[in-house]
Amino acid sequence: MDDQTRIELEAAAFRALRAHLMEKRPDVQNIDMMNLAGFCRNCLSRWYQEAANARGIEMSKDDAREIFYGMPYDDWRAQHQTEASAEQKSVFTKSFAENVGPKD
Repeated sequence: MDDQTRIELEAAAFRALRAHLMEKRPDVQNIDMMNLAGFCRNCLSRWYQEAANARGIEMSKDDAREIFYGMPYDDWRAQHQTEASAEQKSVFTKSFAENVGPKD
């Protein structure tokens, strides 16, 4: 397989993952994804931002989230996010530290 085809397939897989999370499973909470898989929608938007920045494209965290979520992040949260339980928050603290790094 040539590099261009590989890149196109990877991009298609990313778009399918995004569509699945945003359209088919908006009920799945980011905290549950992070606790179980070590990444969430915010991680995906951060990786998008980092890729853009690495190529000299200025993009803020908020810009990347709006691109990924298809709307301002606060709007997404208001429409889809539920309050996390104490247990979810406890597991998240450990998962975040292991997968992203210490919280600032």
